[in-house]
Amino acid sequence: MFEEPFKKCGSCGVSWPTRVAFVSDPQVLLVGYQPNFVFLEKGLFLFNHTCESTLSINVAAFSDLYDGPMFVEKRTGQPGCPGYCLHRTELRPCPEQCECAYVRHVLDYLQHVPKLAAPGVVEGEME
Repeated sequence: MFEEPFKKCGSCGVSWPTRVAFVSDPQVLLVGYQPNFVFLEKGLFLFNHTCESTLSINVAAFSDLYDGPMFVEKRTGQPGCPGYCLHRTELRPCPEQCECAYVRHVLDYLQHVPKLAAPGVVEGEME
């Protein structure tokens, strides 16, 4: 049975068989977050690959990395909101008790995953 890789670069063809291989690859850098304020899990984490491609992955693929409190109120734009979600390249965790805060904590986690020597990366053919 053939199993799909976690992510494949549409530009150079490199594929990562697992999420761990992807986030720990030193050739992949988290660079941004594009929120979806209606369905948070459909927001996109943006990663740059050394082939100069930007790869996007839904928040849902990483949501299980957060085990803290989940808030139900969206505080975006309200007093106390630092507005981090409104700036694509702002990756800091949010101090507010906001529905969006868990995504910010996942971003922070992903920024601090140790980078390894590209475990499990499969070189693809140039397409």
